[in-house]
Amino acid sequence: MNPTQALHEAGQSIWLDNITRALLDEHTLDRYIAEYSVTGLTSNPTIFDKSIEGGHDYDADIAARKTAGASDEDVFFELAMADLRRAADLFAPVHDQTDGVDGWVSLEVSPLLAHDTASTIDEAKALHRKAARGNLFIKIPGTPEGLQAIEECIYAGVPVNVTLLFSADQYQAAAEAYLRGVIRRIAAGLDPAVESLASLFVSRWDKAVAGQVPEDLRDRLGISVARQVYRVYRELLDSARWERLANEGARPQRLLWASTSVKDPEPPDVLYVGALAAPFTIDTMPDKTLEAFADHGKVGEMLPADGGDSEEVIAAFLKAGIDTRSLAGTLQHDGADAFVTSWKNLLGRIGSRHKQLSGAI
Repeated sequence: MNPTQALHEAGQSIWLDNITRALLDEHTLDRYIAEYSVTGLTSNPTIFDKSIEGGHDYDADIAARKTAGASDEDVFFELAMADLRRAADLFAPVHDQTDGVDGWVSLEVSPLLAHDTASTIDEAKALHRKAARGNLFIKIPGTPEGLQAIEECIYAGVPVNVTLLFSADQYQAAAEAYLRGVIRRIAAGLDPAVESLASLFVSRWDKAVAGQVPEDLRDRLGISVARQVYRVYRELLDSARWERLANEGARPQRLLWASTSVKDPEPPDVLYVGALAAPFTIDTMPDKTLEAFADHGKVGEMLPADGGDSEEVIAAFLKAGIDTRSLAGTLQHDGADAFVTSWKNLLGRIGSRHKQLSGAI
């Protein structure tokens, strides 16, 4: 049993943070499913942008759709949905086997809507309807404006992957939005079993404070914040409040670890994956991290339900001048801005590739 299979056996879902046409056509995803126990995937515009930039897999579709008059944004969503539908079908057996707990793929709403609640709701509903797959999450950022959209989408029966979460407070706000949607469905006599994820970004914490803290705190902040969030997550799932909703048929919003590739060249390349092992959670990782953990990762102790030493470590960061509450807000704001930049780059890439293919430049 390789380390990824051992991690799966320990109760954590392993997802791939990648989707490309080549990954599907060359059956790499099939191999990851068979050999590494991969049971889902996440995607984002940057992944598609790099795929279009680095190859020609999408050229024919871009040319055909642009010739038919589609906008650059429409072209992206059509390309993304085509790939994600294929991936969703590959994960359909595990989705059925786990009764919808696992076996999901994710598609993001336009990052340009991160601060536009009404438009986010409309686009999320439209994308979910158009995708026509029961195991496709719609990714909505957990920004203040996104919280109402999350509630409304859950109430409407749209599965939501809440992204851009960085702290226990932000996670709690996302969980509350999810619960409000579920409670409204119960009150309306609707099925409360609408799946959702809360995605916490981990490694960006350590990247943000690199060079600003003592050496003994290097690469410890992301894991400590994750431990804090895991404690809150477990407290919610163990609460009488949640148990009452579960008794009505509601499904728990699962916690997903995102941004688990190591940015610092000094620590082990599987630092975050090894440290964040925990049952009933998900770790989504890029190919390189997945391959590395399968090769030399180790499954050690599971995350402590009480958060372990997270409070003490974060207190040490505060003493070193790092205000984690303020930094969480900055990371979320900057993350939303970075998504917008990636989105604009992607649409620009589609437009320029079409001009190249048509001989306009």
